[in-house]
Amino acid sequence: MLKATLRSFLAHKGRLLLSALAVVLSVAFVVGSLIFSDTVSHTFDRLFASTAADVTVSPREDLDEAVPSGRTATLPASLAERVRRIDGVAAARADVEVSGLTVVDRERRPVSPTTGAPALGNAWNPGEHSPVELASGHAPRGPGQVLVDEETARRKHVRVGDTLTVIAPPGSFEARVVGIAGFTTTNAGAALFYFDTPTAQTRLLGRPGLATSISVDAAAGVGDEQLEQRVVAALGSRGHDIRTAGEQAKSDVEKLGGFLDVIKYVMLGFAGVAVLVGVFLIVNTFSMLIAQRTRELGLLRALGADRRQVRRSVLTEALLLGLAGSTLGLAAGIGLAAGLIALMGLLGTNIDAGEMQIGWVTPVSAYVVGLGVTFVAAYLPARRAANVSPMAALSDAEVAGVGRPLRVRAVAGAAVGAAGAAALVGCVVADRTASAASLLGLGVVLSLIATVIAGPLLVRPVIRVLGGAFPALFGPIGRMSQRNALRNPRRTGATAAALMVGLALVGGMSVASESMTASFDRQIDRTLGADFVVQNTNFLPFPREVTDAVRGTEGVGLVVRGRFTPVAVRLPDGDRVETTAAAYDPRLDEVADITYAQGDSAAALAPGHLAVDRDFARDHGVRAGSTLHVEFQGGRRAELTVGALTDQDSAEGFGTQGGLYFGLGTLQRYAPGGQDSALYVNAAPGTGDDDLRANLEEALDPYPQVQVRDLADYKQLVRDQIAVLLYLVYALLGLAIIIAVLGVVNTLALSVVERTREIGLLRAIGLARRQLRRMIRLESVVIAVFGAVLGLALGLVWGVCTHEVLALQGMTVLAIPWLTIVAVVVGSAVIGVVAALLPALRASRMNVLAAIAHD
Repeated sequence: MLKATLRSFLAHKGRLLLSALAVVLSVAFVVGSLIFSDTVSHTFDRLFASTAADVTVSPREDLDEAVPSGRTATLPASLAERVRRIDGVAAARADVEVSGLTVVDRERRPVSPTTGAPALGNAWNPGEHSPVELASGHAPRGPGQVLVDEETARRKHVRVGDTLTVIAPPGSFEARVVGIAGFTTTNAGAALFYFDTPTAQTRLLGRPGLATSISVDAAAGVGDEQLEQRVVAALGSRGHDIRTAGEQAKSDVEKLGGFLDVIKYVMLGFAGVAVLVGVFLIVNTFSMLIAQRTRELGLLRALGADRRQVRRSVLTEALLLGLAGSTLGLAAGIGLAAGLIALMGLLGTNIDAGEMQIGWVTPVSAYVVGLGVTFVAAYLPARRAANVSPMAALSDAEVAGVGRPLRVRAVAGAAVGAAGAAALVGCVVADRTASAASLLGLGVVLSLIATVIAGPLLVRPVIRVLGGAFPALFGPIGRMSQRNALRNPRRTGATAAALMVGLALVGGMSVASESMTASFDRQIDRTLGADFVVQNTNFLPFPREVTDAVRGTEGVGLVVRGRFTPVAVRLPDGDRVETTAAAYDPRLDEVADITYAQGDSAAALAPGHLAVDRDFARDHGVRAGSTLHVEFQGGRRAELTVGALTDQDSAEGFGTQGGLYFGLGTLQRYAPGGQDSALYVNAAPGTGDDDLRANLEEALDPYPQVQVRDLADYKQLVRDQIAVLLYLVYALLGLAIIIAVLGVVNTLALSVVERTREIGLLRAIGLARRQLRRMIRLESVVIAVFGAVLGLALGLVWGVCTHEVLALQGMTVLAIPWLTIVAVVVGSAVIGVVAALLPALRASRMNVLAAIAHD
C-alpha cells in the first residue's frame, strides 16, 4: 500500500500543484509574520538594552497618551548633581530628548521623517551607552549649532555647513550643521538632532535648568539593582520613575509592542484567509482526484485492501502534499520576511537582514499549519473513498456522489444558519456596543459556515438564473456550459466557496466603511461651523508660533484653539476610566454646532467645569451638577463639575471617548505646557474664503507640518483615514482571489481530465476547438459569478449588521456602495474568463482519437 501510495502521488503531482500553492501561501504568511516580528523584537531589544543607562531617573507619568498632547514631562537638571553624590555612582548626566520636531532646509524641504518615524531633539551628552558617536565635524558648542545623524544626512542630502530651521515646541530657530553622528547600534528609523545642553534646554524645553531624564552609570563592582536601591533611598520614588537598564529596556519594548502586534496580527490575518480559502481548494482537488481514480481504488479493494488502508493511502498523499508545501512555504516565508525588512528600511527603520531570527517555533508552526491544513481538508474525501464498495468502484460509480441527496447538508445548513441569523438579529437589537460586537462576530462565523454547508443546495436554483441567458446567447454551447456547472453541485459549491469568502469580506467591509464615511460626512456638516481648520498632517500638536501666525493673518476674524490631554476620571459608580479629553477656547459655539441634552457651551467651558456625553453619563450614574475627580498628566488632581451633557452623535470631533471636554483655562491650570492640535478659523467680515485661504497658506508656508483645510478637505481627511482599513481588506481580498482563481483553474483542469472521453466524443461529432474553449470559459464564468453573488449577499448582511454596531457609536447613516458591488460582479466574470484560459486551451489541443480511447 505504501508503494502504491507513493506511485499514485508521483503520478498525480502535476494535478496537485495548484493545491500545493495554496499551502505554500498559507505557510509563507505564518512564517513571514513570525520571523519578521521576532527579528524586529530582537533588534529593538538589543537597541534598548545597549543604550539604556545602568539606572535611569524619569518623571513619573501615570497616564498614557492615546493622542499626543505636545506636553514634555521634565524634572530639574540639578537632580543630576544630587545623584552624582550617591555612593556607587560613576557618572550622572542630565538628558534632554524631545520628540515631534519639524526640521526643514533652506528650500523648506523636510529633513525630519515624513513616514511616521519621529524626529528627536537631544542634548549632546555622549556616554558609555550613547547610540551615536561623532563621525565627522565637531560637537555642537553654541545656540546656533546642530549635529545630525548619518542616516538622516544621507537620505536628505544634508552636509556639514548647511543651515537648518528647527520648529520646536517653544518656537523656531536656525542652526548650522557642524557635525555628523554615526550610529553605534541599530538605527531605529528616527531622525536625531543634537544640540549642546543649554541650547537643548532653552530651545527644546523652553527654559534652562530642565531635563527629561537623568542617566546614571554605576561604579565598578556596583550592580544595577544595588545602585537603583541607593538612588531610590536618596531621591525617594514619589514623582520619579527609577529603573535599571533591564527595566528601562523592558518598558521601551512594551511601548513598541503595540506597533509590532499590529504588523504580526495583520500578517497572521493574511495567513488565516489563505488557510480558509486553501481548505476549499484542497477538498475539491482530492474529491476530484478520488473520483477520477475510482477504478484504481476499486482494484485495491478487490485485491484485499480494507477501508482503513484506502483511507490511510489518501491521507498519506495529503500529508506528502502538506510536507512539500510546508517546506516551500518555509522558504517563501523567509523571503517574505526579508522583503518586509527591506520595506521597513525604505520607510526609515533599519533592521539588519543578516540578523534574521528563526527560532524553533517558526519551522514547527510552518509544518503544523501545512500538514494540518492538508490533513483536515483531505479527511472527508478520504472517508468517501474508503466507503465505496469494490464492486461499485470497479463499475466506475463516481465516488464524489453526484446524485447523492443533499438532505444532510440541508438540515445541518439550516441549523447553523438559524443560529447565525439569531446572533445577527441579536446584534441588531442590542443596545450596548460590546455585546453587539460579540454577537456580530458569532453571527459572521456561523453564517459563513452555514453558507459553505448549504452552498451546493443553492447551485441549481442560482446557476439556472445566472446562466439562464446562455442558451439564447450562445446556443447549444451555452446550454452545455450551464449543465456542466449544474452536474456536480458539491464540486461547484466548493469551488465557488473559495471566492465567496473573499468577496463576503470585502462586501461587508465596503458597506461598513461607506457607512462610516457617510456618517462622518453628515456629522461634519452638522457640527463643524468653522471656515477653515488648521491641523498637523499627522494630527500631532504644533508650537504656539503657528497659532500666532494664524491670528496675525490678514482676514482672520476668529481663532478657536483645540487641545487634547490624557485624563483619568473617577466616576460615581466606582469606575476609574482613562481616556482622552479635549479643551477649547470659550467661543466654541461660533465654530461648532453641538447639541446639548443639558446645559450649554458656556457652562461646559467655564472654569472648573466640563462636558460629558449623555450616554456615558447615564452608564456611570453622572448627572449635570455632579462632581468628578479628574487626574491630569503630572499627577495633578481636580474636582470638576459637570456643566453640560452633550449628544455625542452631534458632538463627534469635539469630544472623545465619553465626550469629555472643558475650557483651555482649566487645562492650563492643571496640565500646563501642552500644545494646540487644531485651530478653527473664521473669516473676518468682508473677507472671502478664497482670499482667506490664500493668506493662511502664505502665512503658514514656513510650517510644512500643518495644513489648511476647509469643510471638503476635512471630509477627505476622514475618508483617507477610513480608507487605510479598507485598503487592508482589499489586500486580503486580493490574496483570497489569487487562491480562489487557483481553485477554479484546478477544478476546470481536473474536470477536463475527468471528461476526456466526453470531450473527445464532442469533438468527433463536430464541436470546434473554439466552441470547446467557449464552453469551458462560460462554465468558469458562471461558477465565479455564483461565488460572487453568494459572497456579496452574505457581505451585505454582515455590512448592515456592522452598521448597527457603529450606530451605537453615533455613526447612524447606512450607505451601500452599489458601484463597488457591480464592479465586483463584473470583475468576477473576468476572473472566470482568466481562470479558464489554460484549461480551455489544454482541452482544445486534445487528440480526438486518443481522447475517445481514454480510460
